Amino acid sequence: MAREIFSQKIQQIKDEILLLGSMVEQATLDAVKAFKHRDLEAARNIMEEDQTINDKRFAIENAIMILFATQQPLAHDLRLLSAMLLISNELERMGDYAKGIAHNALRLGISDIPIPIRDIEKMAELGVSMLHRSLSAFVNENSELAAQIPNEDDQVDDLFNKSYRSIVNVMVSNPSMIDDASFLLWVVHNLERFADRTVNICERTLFIVSGEMMEMDITDDEIDDEDKE
Repeated sequence: MAREIFSQKIQQIKDEILLLGSMVEQATLDAVKAFKHRDLEAARNIMEEDQTINDKRFAIENAIMILFATQQPLAHDLRLLSAMLLISNELERMGDYAKGIAHNALRLGISDIPIPIRDIEKMAELGVSMLHRSLSAFVNENSELAAQIPNEDDQVDDLFNKSYRSIVNVMVSNPSMIDDASFLLWVVHNLERFADRTVNICERTLFIVSGEMMEMDITDDEIDDEDKE
């Protein structure tokens, strides 16, 4: 009976993680949409709603810690619980990226700076798709899918590099737009890091299944200064 209750609690937490993931996915797409249309009201709403994402993460973390304290998890269960803690944290940080995009939409206001919006939208779409499938891999402990998804990060990196060059060219050709261009750089940076964090989720899924922790991708941010936090 105790094992059955434990399994039910685990499933409830997984469901909450999926809900948190869907909140992050929607916030990201909404933030890019607000950025594209210079919808300042929508951008403000996204920033305010980030607290809901934070609250959900803390609730998940609390539920996991209760299981640690009241049960006696071993081996696979320990890996699963620790992975869920880290995944919920990754999702909260991804929500922060959506908030950051909305914040930069407010900073730009009605600036007429040229924006590589198609590449930015594509980065968001790819990142959200990677996240959605990485969470599916996690919930189903699908190690094959978890191993495949990180390969798609190269597509996001390519779009990031393309957008970065475009934005830098604006800075060079029109120095008066340097401040606005810097806001654009933060937007594409957030989307690039969003995709990187889906790779982290995949790493945790492989850890749950195999018991081995391995780096599937090393980014310049990780080598340099993690998110400059």
